[in-house]
Formats: sequence, structure tokens, C-alpha cells
Amino acid sequence: MLDRPEAEQSAHRNLSLMDKIKRQYDFTPSITLIFGLTILFFIVFLIYPLLYVFKEAFWIENNFNLTYFKLIVTDPNIRELVINSFKIGVMVTLVTSIISLPLAYFLTRYRYPGRDMLRAVILIPMIMPPFVGAIGMQQFFGLYGSVNMLLEKLNLMDLAEPIDWFGGGFWGVVMLSTLHLYPIMYLNIVAALANVDPSLEEAAENMGASRFQVFRQITLPLMMPGYFAGAILVFIWAFTDLGTPLIFNYNEVVAVRIFRQVTEANQNPMGYALVVLIIVLTALAFYISKRWTGSKHYEMLGRGHVTSRETETNWGMRGIIYLFIGGLTFSALLPHISVILVSLTPDASQWRLSVLPQSWSFAHYIETFTHSDTLPSILNSLKYSVFSTLLALLVGVVVSYLLTRKRLPFQNLLDAIAMLPLALPGVAIAFGYMGSFADTTLLLRHLPETFINVIDPRKNPTFLLIISYAVRRLPYMLRSIYAGLQQTSVTYEEASQNMGATPVRTLYKITLPLVIANILAGAILVFSFSMLEVSDSLILAMQDKYYPITKAIWSLSQRPDHGPYTASALGVVGMLILIACLLGAGRVLGGKLGEIFRI
Repeated sequence: MLDRPEAEQSAHRNLSLMDKIKRQYDFTPSITLIFGLTILFFIVFLIYPLLYVFKEAFWIENNFNLTYFKLIVTDPNIRELVINSFKIGVMVTLVTSIISLPLAYFLTRYRYPGRDMLRAVILIPMIMPPFVGAIGMQQFFGLYGSVNMLLEKLNLMDLAEPIDWFGGGFWGVVMLSTLHLYPIMYLNIVAALANVDPSLEEAAENMGASRFQVFRQITLPLMMPGYFAGAILVFIWAFTDLGTPLIFNYNEVVAVRIFRQVTEANQNPMGYALVVLIIVLTALAFYISKRWTGSKHYEMLGRGHVTSRETETNWGMRGIIYLFIGGLTFSALLPHISVILVSLTPDASQWRLSVLPQSWSFAHYIETFTHSDTLPSILNSLKYSVFSTLLALLVGVVVSYLLTRKRLPFQNLLDAIAMLPLALPGVAIAFGYMGSFADTTLLLRHLPETFINVIDPRKNPTFLLIISYAVRRLPYMLRSIYAGLQQTSVTYEEASQNMGATPVRTLYKITLPLVIANILAGAILVFSFSMLEVSDSLILAMQDKYYPITKAIWSLSQRPDHGPYTASALGVVGMLILIACLLGAGRVLGGKLGEIFRI
């Protein structure tokens, strides 16, 4: 027992500590509640599923076990999965780099007619997941597809020995992934080039350096951090892509094996071990990238406002630029053109051993909006995407406000956790959801059965699809709103509160209207990418009545009759929705669209 003076001194010390915390941090009852609920959201829907995956991978039959990780090393079949996925990731990253570096330079450092239009056109591949385009590209580049038939008609090839353009599926996956992901690389490089001080390049030229020397020794080193941000994203997306290998039947990759573990209702811990493997490999890729770029110490002195360094082009340079961007644009449009043509083909007999379809029909579009398997998928995707956008908006506003307007402990950690889904493979999050929320013996065992039925994806995946869409695309919303709040002076809010307005009233009357453009842009992007989300949809939606568009496309593409044709029509519908969304986002964000893809 403490005597009275000692007890009073102890209480006084505790009060002093509390006063110190209150002075150091902006803790009020409402902020404490909001901060706590935000942390709880990330713990339940991000940290817990990932920890569950690690637990199932390492803790087998109540014992720590590395058996399945040893199999990854010793089993040649599993090693082949990892090697193939790694090869796809490296090749896609390499090819997108070769394309995007000159593309960004041509579109930012040269002036010529039509440049603004070309900037918009090159973003077209973002409007459709590559696995949708793969359906049409098989018709174009298959063994007896349009390209080989054209070569045969020109007497350049013998049909007895047709060219395998896809190399058994590998090069098809690389090509489709490259055409889909190069805009991500391009946007990061453009953002990096915008931060390069032109005066440094001018100084180097004044010292006698050639344009190539300036680029190699000045521009390229300074833009490396931005380049690697894009390269890591491209590598992760290609390394863990699920839909495109499935369509090409290139099944010897990690993501497809993980998908098979779910669809075959197999409780083999190998699926969890593979998820842990890809999480570790992607984390390692980020670490190496950060260490490598951080060790270079390329920095610029602070500078005032400068204009972009642009050069007027002559006719020869314009020809090179138009030829390069024109060829790239045509290649990028091929998957979209092929899907549209397939969707307009009545059936397989009308496009067999011919360059183009022999007849046309809108029957598959009519079926898309009337068939019991397709119309519900459109409505489901709209429902999932709308509610996931609202959830991402709520969490994005709260996290952005806490990061920019309040002093709280572990703010950098909160920011890192909120941005973590951008770096995590979609298949890892989806598999974690499937395992953790379908296993009601752990976190959920004390909850009512009715509630368990709502969150168990095997019974009804609606809730988890909305959550997973929101969590996966939250970084886009967060970065968009965060940028708006940083650019908005806090004095407006202080003036409002000095006039007697509550913080909540100030938020929706003053703060949010000032960043409405950023909110709208983030919401459009979250909605549009949720509409055609692949990994979460393929893994979590297990019953026909809950299929979103992408799962319905995959299901239809596996049907032997006219399924691929209806799937193509459904893909075109999704593509049109996404076009409208991205046009709206581009109109709001303009040249800053690329900032949301930066880690």
C-alpha cells in the first residue's frame, strides 16, 4: 500500500503524462474513436487475413512445419511454377521499360501537333483487363487465326506448319500483360521527368554534352526512383496475374496453382505456402528497389518554379515520334479490336479459316442484357463497385484527414498500411479472405450463425467482395484526397471553427467541398477498376448468382459452344463502362493522373 503523499505523487505523475500526451497529440474523444475504428478496420480486413495465411502456411496440425516450403525448393513441378511466373514478371517489366522510356520522353520533351491527343490515346489499354483481350487475341494469333490465314493467302506460310505466335501461351501472356501495363510505367516515368530540374540538363549541354550524354548522365539517374516505382508495380502485377494465364491455358504459374487450390476445394496447405512465397518475393523486390535507388543519392537542390523543358520538333523527328506512337497504339488497340470483332461474330462457323468473320450479328449483345447468366453479373458488378467506392471514400477521407490535419502516433505506419494493398498481389489478399473468413473456428467462432453466413464467401461473397474491392483500390482514393488536402490551406478550417462551427460541420461544409475534384477523381478510379477486378472476383465468387462481370466472362469463355462470343460481348460492355470512368477521371485530374499509381 502506498501512503497518501506517495499515492498523490503517483496520480500527479499519471496526470502529467496524460497532459503531455494530449499536448503532443490531438486526442479528443471523437478523434480517438475514429482513429480506433480505422485501425480496427485495417486489422480485421487486411492484417488478419495476411496473418491467417502465414499461420496456415507454417502451423500445420498444431505444429510449426516447413514441409511445404521444402517442397517448393525440392519439387521440380512447383519450382517450375515459380520460375515461369518470375520469367513473365521480368519479361513484362523489361518490355514495358523499353516501350515507356522513349514514349514518356517523346510526350514530355517535344512539341508537335496532336501531342495532347496522343497522350490520351496511349492510356486506352487501361480500360480492359488483359485476360478479356486474350479471348480475342486467340482468334487473331491462334494457329489457324486471322494472322496465319492472312500469311497463308499471301503464300508466306504453309497451313500444314502454322506459326505458334504465343509460344505455348507464355508469349501471349507477356504480350497482353505488356500492352495492359505499359501505361502504369509511362505515368510513373512522366511524373519522374516532371521533377527533373531542366536547368541541370541545360548546364550539361552548355558544357558540351550531347543530348544522349545528358539523358544518360543527368536525366536518367534523377528519374530512377520514379522509374523503379513503376517497374516494381508492373513486375508484381505481371508476376501474380491470374486471368491472362487462365485464358491462354498457361497453367504452370503460381497464381493459377493458388486459384486451383480454391476452386478444387482443396485444403492442402500448399496454397497458403505459395501465397506466402509471392508475398515474400514481392516484399523482397520492393526492398531491393529501395536499397538500390537509395544508395545512389541522386538529389537536386531546391528550386523555384520552372517551365517544362520542351523542344520544337522538325519533320524527321515528328515522323519518328508518329511512327513509334502510332505503331504502339495500334498494337495496344489490337486486343480491344479483336474482342469487338469476336463479340460481333454469330458463331465459330462464321470465323473459321478466314481472315475476318464472314457475317456479323448483335445477338450476343442482346443475350448479354437478357440472359440469366450475364445480366445479373452486370448488376452484381455495379452493386459491388458502388458500395466498395462508398466504403473506400469513407476510409480514404478519414485516413487522409488524420494524416494531414491531426497529430497522432504512428501516422507514418498508418499511411504505409493504407497504401500496402497497392504493393500486395491481389491473389494473396483474395486467398487470405477465402481462407480466414471461411474458417469460422478462429476469429468468428463466437459470432451468430446469421452473421457468419453473411461473411462466409462460400455461402455469400457479397460482403467480402465489397470489402476486398475497397481495400485493393483504397490507395487510389487515399492518394487523390491526400493530395487535395495538402494543397488546401488549413486557415479556412481554422476560421470556420473560430466562428463556432464544430469539426464535423467544418469538414463537410469547408474541407470536403475544397477537395471535391480529388474525391471525384478517386471515386471514379475506384469504381472503374472495381468493375473489372479479376483476382478477387475469380477467387471469392463461387456461385453463379453472385458472379461479377469478370467471373462471368471467365465462366462463359470455358463453354464449348458460343460462350467465348458472349463473353466478348460482356467484356465490351465492361470496357465501355470503364472508358466513361477513365475519361471522367482524366478530365478531373488531367496530367496528375499518374500520381495515384505512385507508392
